This record gives sequence, structure tokens and C-alpha cells, in this order.
Amino acid sequence: MLLKDLKQIFHKELDAIYGEDEVRSFFFMLTENYFNVSRLDLAMQPNLALTTSEHPKIMEALSLLKTEFPIQYILKETEFYGFPFKVTKSTLIPRPETEELVTWVSETIKGLEVSNNKLNLLDIGTGSGCIAISLAKILPGLKVVALDVSKEALVVAKENAVINKVDVQFVQANILETHSGLFPETLDVIVSNPPYVRELEKKEMKPNVLNNEPHLALFVDDDNALQFYKAIIEFAKLHLKDNGFLFFEINEYLGQEMKALLQENNFTDIELRKDIFGRDRMIKGVKKIR
Repeated sequence: MLLKDLKQIFHKELDAIYGEDEVRSFFFMLTENYFNVSRLDLAMQPNLALTTSEHPKIMEALSLLKTEFPIQYILKETEFYGFPFKVTKSTLIPRPETEELVTWVSETIKGLEVSNNKLNLLDIGTGSGCIAISLAKILPGLKVVALDVSKEALVVAKENAVINKVDVQFVQANILETHSGLFPETLDVIVSNPPYVRELEKKEMKPNVLNNEPHLALFVDDDNALQFYKAIIEFAKLHLKDNGFLFFEINEYLGQEMKALLQENNFTDIELRKDIFGRDRMIKGVKKIR
């Protein structure tokens, strides 16, 4: 089958679900990944064709896309902050707003090394490792530890550290159960993108997310929406240095509640930031000197 004919099949089957531009993007992501054929290649050689053995692979991808299965899980990879990352159904697909959080963290702490000692940063709920690994790439002066409750997610995160050639220490633990002896009191920075979507918000979510991404990393009970933030703040009070930084990605509807929570726990210099879409999605606090 000619690739240009297959492209038309993709549009016929998928345009109503995704729109023409996104379908075009999906098609060329697949041809480049599977067959090393780019958009320019097809424009220059319009009669490029698939072999009989190549045909089933891309047709399977088409079938999955028709069910709104994420393209990132089909390809088993994505890009975050310009770096390559493997993703599986055990990890969330990294989002653009999380890139904004990484930028905020890096801009805040770059150049803060004291006496040639590396800053210690802990990423809680690391998933694919996108936050921890990106920060380790951007700021080679960091000593980075990444924690997650999911053994399967940590397998992926470790592969991503190798792919991106960074040294990150990975720890399997549940922050809701972590006792005070897990880390010494030497952390300069804690960053976390924990589960924060309330059950009541499921109706707002797209099927490709709701039906495929790990609920363990997404959802919290409606009546205890800040449980992970409360646990991490208690952890930070024990293990974050005085004047250390605490960064969170947050539920856009709970920005004021997060400000109040940090204030109640004696964090200072609290700053709530909006993402590029104008939603309250990030917050920073500084541990008060005792």
C-alpha cells in the first residue's frame, strides 16, 4: 500500500475524533518511528509504499487510535523539556504544565550551590522520572533523588535516566507511610506532582486520559483532596533545610487551599503561579527558619 493512500485512510477514520491537524501529526509520528519516513520524505517521494510485513504494525496503531488510546503509549515514548522519555501505562504521560514547573524550579535554584557542595533535591511521585531527570540534565550541580510508590514506574524512570545519561537515585516508598528515618535532614529542595484530581472531576477528563493513564497517579478522594500535599509538607518539615524550597504542581481549583495549607505550616515566601492557560497550577513555599 502506498503511504499517501494510508494517510488518507487515517484521515477518514480519525479526523472526526482528533481533527485533521492532529491526525496528520499522528501519521507522521508513526511513519518516522516505525519506518524512518518523514513528512519531507513522503513529499519528495509520493510513491513510497509499505511492504506486506510493515502493514500490520501501523494498522494496529490506527485501530488503537480509534479507541482514543494515547499515541505516546503506542510509540512507548514522548518528549519532555526537549528530552526523550519512555512511557508505559504504569506512568503518566508528561504534560506541558509540568515543564513550566521544571523551569520555575531550575530558575529559582540555579547558582545556589554553597562551598562547591551539590544541592540535594528530592522528587516525590516521580513516575517516568521526567521532573527529576530534566532537572538533573539542566542543573548538573544537583544531587537528585526520586521517589515513587510504583515499582513498575521506577523501572521506566531508571531506563529514562540511562537514556538521558544522568545520575539519579531512585527509591520505592509510599510518602503516605514514609517514616522519618528514610532521609536525613539535608534536603535543599523538594518538588512533587502528586495525585490531585478529585473523583468529582472525572467527568471533565478526556477519555484518552481517564481510560488509559494510571489512576494511582491521578486520583484522590473528594473528601481528602490534599492528603498527599499534607503528607509531603509534614515530610518537608522534618527533612527540608531551613530556607529550603518546596514546589508543587497542584489542582487548578485548590490554589487558595494550598496557600492556606503552606501558611498554616509556617512556610514563607509563598507564591501561587498560573500556567500558560491561566490556571492556578504551581505553588512554592520556603521553609521558615526555626
